[in-house]
Amino acid sequence: MKKVFSGKVLFSLLAPAVILFSFLSLADRPNFSGDWKLNEGKSELGEFGGRVARSIKVEQKEANITIARTSPGFNGGDPITTTFTLTFDGNVTESAGFGGSKRKTTAAWSADAQTLTVNSTTQFERDGQTSESKSTETWTLTKEGALSIVTHSTSPRGESTTKALYDK
Repeated sequence: MKKVFSGKVLFSLLAPAVILFSFLSLADRPNFSGDWKLNEGKSELGEFGGRVARSIKVEQKEANITIARTSPGFNGGDPITTTFTLTFDGNVTESAGFGGSKRKTTAAWSADAQTLTVNSTTQFERDGQTSESKSTETWTLTKEGALSIVTHSTSPRGESTTKALYDK
């Protein structure tokens, strides 16, 4: 004799599993939105840290993030603000950099969705020579609620790593 599961039996078998897994949701992504100011006392800027943004304005949405960075001007000049929007799907965003350079940037979440990694490659010309600079930024929120951006850069001038902490 062939037995067929009824809807009630199937429901009674699946209901406990559904209830159990409803409490196991994926980790929420941190929201970096806000106006952030550099905390120089808690940052590790190194010898190349003079160009680190002193303030960052972030607007984060489900599929993208818009970042406006304000950095010191050259030789004491007016501060420079650069704004760009990155998607979280791995697509390359192209933007103009300093002096006509071209920057290609991607953003991606870590597997646990707690860290945002921003990779940039900038090509620039000087005296007829083309050079390339690469950077990897790792964005996290600290336990205290500060924005931590650790940047590792490689350029013709060498390698550097900075750790910038920003407070709201």
